Formats: sequence, C-alpha cells, structure tokens
Amino acid sequence: MATLFYIVQIVLAITLITVILLQVKSASLGSAFGGSDASIYTSRRGIDRVLFQFTIALSIVFLITSLIVLMVAPPAA
Repeated sequence: MATLFYIVQIVLAITLITVILLQVKSASLGSAFGGSDASIYTSRRGIDRVLFQFTIALSIVFLITSLIVLMVAPPAA
C-alpha cells in the first residue's frame, strides 16, 4: 500500500515541478539581481490563471499524500 503512495507522490512531484517551471516568465539578467523590468502590476488572465490555480491544487494534493505516506509507511528500523 505504501508503495502505491510513493509512486503517486513521485508523479505529483514531477508534475508540480513542471507546472511551476511553466509559470516562470521571461526575466532579464537585471531582474535576477534585484532590478525590475516592469513597474506595474498585471493580473493573471487566461492560461496564467489556470496554471496558478492548478499549482495551488497540486501542492495541496501533494501535501495530503505526504501526510498519508507518513501515516501508512512502516517505521524505519
């Protein structure tokens, strides 16, 4: 049973990493050191909003599966 949760957790982790990397916007080298290219706030629309909400949902599912693995997994010897 624990093996199934381990596999699910690995798949969730890879998916979560992929979704987070898809959200990264193109940033110049100056913004990496504290500079800012855009001085206005833009709201998320379209696919950005869907990715943002999907990331939140995926991270909650990952947290829940982590807690389940903690309860189901046999104690280390």
